[in-house]
This record gives sequence, structure tokens and C-alpha cells, in this order.
Amino acid sequence: MAYPSDRKYTKDHEWVRVEGDTAEVGITQYAQEQLGDVVYVDLPDAGKAVTAGESFGSIESVKAVSELFAPVSGEVVEVNAELKEHPERVNKDPHAAWMIKIRPSSAADTDALLDSAQYQAILG
Repeated sequence: MAYPSDRKYTKDHEWVRVEGDTAEVGITQYAQEQLGDVVYVDLPDAGKAVTAGESFGSIESVKAVSELFAPVSGEVVEVNAELKEHPERVNKDPHAAWMIKIRPSSAADTDALLDSAQYQAILG
């Protein structure tokens, strides 16, 4: 699996892609493979403050329920409402199925995240 080089990654298997003053957040291909068929995604409302490394929601599959962790701190400015009705889109293309968009409180937050090569190295 090739992990897109236009984003950063966390050790918790989330990805973040910065576009302008917002950061899209989703889960990686590896994470969705571990979960299996996604049946429900619980996401925060727009306007909620999130803190890097802390839970912002959860994702439920036929196998398990897992927490979703914010890769950066800031304010949720948009939520992918389509995932509430069609959570299976995460399985079809996890790198396209963003979950939330955050306005980061510090642009430097993404500097501490992994690039594609570093993320793939931790997967082994």
C-alpha cells in the first residue's frame, strides 16, 4: 500500500492533510484493514475544540470500536456528514474519506507528525 505523500501521519494511524488554514483528518489504510467493515462513525460537532493526541470521536466496525485521535489541536470547522449515512466509505478509500476538518491552533503541530516514509517504516 502506498501512503500518499501529501499528508502527515500519526502513530495512532490517523492522517492529516493541510489545505490553506484547515487540516483534513481521516484514518489510514492500515487502520481500516485492522478494523474491517466500518458500520458507524461518531464525530464531533463543528465548533468543538480538539487537542492533539486526545480522542475526538470513535469508529465502529463489525470487529471493534476504536477511538479516533486528533493529530493537531484546534477547532473543528467541518464534519463529513456523509459518513454518518455511509460509514462504509471509509473502507472503500480511507485516504479520500476525511472525517473532520480542523483549523489548527498552531501550524507547527504538523511538524511533529510522520511523513509517508516514516509512517510506513513503523508499519514494518
